[in-house]
This record gives sequence, structure tokens and C-alpha cells, in this order.
Amino acid sequence: MQRLLDGLIKFRQEDYEKHKTLFSKLKRKQEPHTLFIACSDSRVMPEMITKSLPGELFVVRNVANLVPPYRETHQEYVATTSAIEYAVKALKVENIVVCGHSNCGGCAAIYYSEDILNTLPDTKKWLELAENVKKRVMIHLKDENDKYMKEWLTEQINILEQIKHLLTYPYIKEKYLKKELNIYGFYYMIETGEVFIFNYENGAFELSN
Repeated sequence: MQRLLDGLIKFRQEDYEKHKTLFSKLKRKQEPHTLFIACSDSRVMPEMITKSLPGELFVVRNVANLVPPYRETHQEYVATTSAIEYAVKALKVENIVVCGHSNCGGCAAIYYSEDILNTLPDTKKWLELAENVKKRVMIHLKDENDKYMKEWLTEQINILEQIKHLLTYPYIKEKYLKKELNIYGFYYMIETGEVFIFNYENGAFELSN
């Protein structure tokens, strides 16, 4: 905790002073250009990865960067769905990024045994949103014992599945079809710092230049 407290002081003395004018402009409003949906994993830092300044990203973070499919009346998952709604309809962001990453614990958890998941009831309920991801991986996976390929496929297919879920939201689909809203899939490799971006034309994740 002392490290965090020291960090608060250092932020005020260094980073805040460096961007003092910017913080003054942000005093009364925010105008982020991008909704960034990322995993809660402590190793993933959206602002650091993209070199974004305060006010640029509206960030939603949850286990395994999941997006609940649209429903007219939501009784659950509203922390994520309300953030998406607010970003698109109130803040009018121009872009949505779904960012997955390597060695994702949330993605790995969808394969946990029932006994383990029963000890994590809230996580178990949340990961029901990724059930179709598991099915798609099993279709494409040639060797079930290849744990590295399984991990890689799961993390990347999961990104695509969440983009699919985003397009079930009528207000997102409308803006997307009118080219008023861009949707991107990012895959971040923790160990190399590389970010691969999904290319819709060839259906592959490509290393960003």
C-alpha cells in the first residue's frame, strides 16, 4: 500500500504538472474518441499500450474482455452494457476496440472443471458468455493436447466473438453500417509488447506497424 501512496505523490508532482493544461481542459467534460474493452488482467494497461493521454480512452475492463449480447431489458451484466451504451450513445465515441491478450486467465477458465467453477460462482456465471468461444475452438483445434494452440485460438476467437456480440446492439450496428463507428480487434502479446490487429479482409490478426 505504501507503494501506491508514494505513487499518488509522484503523480501529482510529476505527471500532473507535465499535463497540467490538459487536466484543466478535462475539468468539466470528457470527449474520448475510443471505447476500449479490455481484460481486467493487471498486466494489460490500455493507456500504456496505446500511449494515450487522459481523456482519450473510455475503458471497460472485465474478466476475459467479454461483451454480453444485446437484450432489450438487461437484468444482469449491466456494469458492462451500461458502459458500452454510455460510450456510444452519450459520448459518441468514433471507435470501439476489443483487446484480448496472451496468457489470459479468464479465457483459460472457460475450460475449468465444474468442481473448480463451482467454487467461483460469479466467475462461472460470467464465463457463460464465452460458451460459444469454447465450441468454436473445439471445431478448429486439431490436437486437443496442444495447449499452446488451444490458448492462442481461444484468446483470438474470443476477440472475434465479442465483436460479433457488439454488432447485436442496434445502435452500434446502425452506426457501424453507416461508417460512423469503427470496430477493431486487438491481440496484445504481453511478453513481446506486440499488438496484432484483426484484418477483416483476410480474416487474420496482423502485427501492427
